[in-house]
Amino acid sequence: MKRAAAKHLIERYYHQLTEGCGNEACTNEACGSSPGFQRMDNNAAAIKALELYKNNAKLCDPHPSKKGASSAFPENSAKGAHNFSACSNGKMNHKDLQPAREDFRDLNYLTEEKVYEILSHCSETEDYSPLIRVIGRVFSSAESLVLSFRKAKQHTKEELKSLQAKDEDKDEDEKETASGSSTAMEVEPEASASGGDGHEDNNVQSVGPVEVSVDIEAVRRVYDRLLSNEKIEAAFLNALVYLSPNVECDLTYHNVYATDSNYLNVFIIVMENSNLHSPEYLEIALPQFCKAMSKLPLPALAKLARLWSQYSVDQIKRLVETFQQLITYTVISNEFSSENLVNEDDGVVAATKCLKIVYYANVLGGDLDTDHNEEEDDEPIPESSELTLQELLGEERRNKKGPRVDPLETELGIRASDCRKPLISFEEFINEPLNDVLEMDKDYTFFKVETESKFSFMTCPFILNAVTKNLGLYYDNRIRMYSERRITALYSLVQGQQLNPYLRLKVRRDHVIDDALVRLEMIAMENPADLKKQLYVEFEGEQGVDEGGVSKEFFQLVVEEIFNPDIGMFTYDESTALFWFNPSSFENEGQFTLIGIVLGLAIYNNCILDVHFPMVVYRKLMGKKGTFRDLADSH
Repeated sequence: MKRAAAKHLIERYYHQLTEGCGNEACTNEACGSSPGFQRMDNNAAAIKALELYKNNAKLCDPHPSKKGASSAFPENSAKGAHNFSACSNGKMNHKDLQPAREDFRDLNYLTEEKVYEILSHCSETEDYSPLIRVIGRVFSSAESLVLSFRKAKQHTKEELKSLQAKDEDKDEDEKETASGSSTAMEVEPEASASGGDGHEDNNVQSVGPVEVSVDIEAVRRVYDRLLSNEKIEAAFLNALVYLSPNVECDLTYHNVYATDSNYLNVFIIVMENSNLHSPEYLEIALPQFCKAMSKLPLPALAKLARLWSQYSVDQIKRLVETFQQLITYTVISNEFSSENLVNEDDGVVAATKCLKIVYYANVLGGDLDTDHNEEEDDEPIPESSELTLQELLGEERRNKKGPRVDPLETELGIRASDCRKPLISFEEFINEPLNDVLEMDKDYTFFKVETESKFSFMTCPFILNAVTKNLGLYYDNRIRMYSERRITALYSLVQGQQLNPYLRLKVRRDHVIDDALVRLEMIAMENPADLKKQLYVEFEGEQGVDEGGVSKEFFQLVVEEIFNPDIGMFTYDESTALFWFNPSSFENEGQFTLIGIVLGLAIYNNCILDVHFPMVVYRKLMGKKGTFRDLADSH
């Protein structure tokens, strides 16, 4: 009882600081309505409220001009309303604490009709404080939001068939059973909030509409009506600041989504607020909410991605802009460096994780081609009881079956390469200010270590531009080269082999193609692992040390000759500015394989080539089969 009363008083002090008593001539220095009062943020107000409670400071009396002002300091949750009721029935039975009917104190959730009813009442009295308090109470409580804006419960086909069969049966006992079951199906929103229908939601397939219990269109209409009023908008902002830490705690420690999948309604409703990207939200409210959203379990993230994939292009753009705005604002507002890494900023990391949900929604909602995949080689690799030198040195591959796959991608059952055309361009997801401050060497280290305490933006490559990705690829290739050099040196010591830490190519300028391809063919057959060594090119009859420049010249000469139309291996389409394989070429398949090795070596040795292929070539590299539709680019 005493704890509830103390909580109530603290909340009254808090709302006195943030909203005031309504008397513009108030002389209480600790009241928001006082002319000399200096505004403070919500955290400072909460601390100040505790101090005022400890010092038994003065509480303002409600101003008579305000109807229902006695409840100007409502509780911020449904539980608070219950505690207040208990106190008012006990020793603290003060008249000024009795709720007025106009305050809608008994509302634990909102519907579209109820919002319009309160709005109409406020318009008549020209006093919007009851609506502001209701919004503050409902939108600051996860329990209340879960119950709000529910769709009308509809019977499934199985339920309708069952009811029809029971109606046809004239047995009295079965009639009673039928009436009991039909009554049970007409459940109030409070009862339907339990986790009973959570199992159905978890089995939503990627094909077909995603069913959620919240009426999204109703939420959008309510926001459209209310956000035009500045005071009401402030109530949404303050409620979100109060809501987010509690939601984060629920998801982190109580696993609420597992018991009630309707908990996702909280995120659906809040993200429909079209003002989230405005400056008022970017400092505290939105970063906290993104942190809470990033704590959602994988099935919830997948369901949210499937739901958003059904949104229009404009709605997807709004979601992208919301998270991008937060990332950009945080990056610009801080001075990130090698000592103060952007990877350690919780707001940026959480917003990037949330942006990943929108990214996959963008992929799911686009033009998907989940078929036409190349068959994977599932033959098991024979295991040997003997340890190799690489394993003894800890140099074995971490990911033996290819690149790392995002867990959300696996949960959704799609890949980014399955999308031919997304809802909005992938370029919309790149954040240039973030790329400017990202320390790629540190980020790459976090990526390879795979520790939960350090976030790597390479796990969200959609946000990185081509320059940053190329730098990450450079670090990866250099580490592989150093690894091969190290292993070669140890092999020479252990087995007495000749030390050859580089991939050496000695070519004649007049026969650069013939010399290079012959040498590479021998290496590919005898010891393919040597291709991972750093390339060292030497032109016959010329002096010079290859520190990168000679290799780049070598690749430029090779590319010029290979893609020369006179050679006949490739054709060039001037209308599309793309190369394509010459169907009349006299070269065999092995020659084209060697050309592929040359291009791969160029990328591996950080040499950029001016070669333009149609998209089908890159889709093939990503494991997709070419289709008739792919010929549209090249033909």
